[in-house]
Amino acid sequence: MGQAAKVTGARRAWVLQLFKTLHRTRQQVFKNDTRALEAARIKINEEFKSNKSETSPKKIEELIKIGSDVELLLRTSVIQGIHTDHNTLNFI
Repeated sequence: MGQAAKVTGARRAWVLQLFKTLHRTRQQVFKNDTRALEAARIKINEEFKSNKSETSPKKIEELIKIGSDVELLLRTSVIQGIHTDHNTLNFI
């Protein structure tokens, strides 16, 4: 196996790990919100599918950075609430 194949394999593993991490984060952040869970699942899958044939190492690194930033943003900045009456929200 050549050096290029090893690098590609490592990058592929990193992309797969990011894909799985985004889906796990989605499940935690949007727990009990079926609409948000489904919308996030579709968006994650669409983004990865649309970039599946990308071969530029530089572009792949940029996409990995974007995906990692999105995962961090979801994990640390999304707040969900439930309407308990007319003007009240309870945050989950």
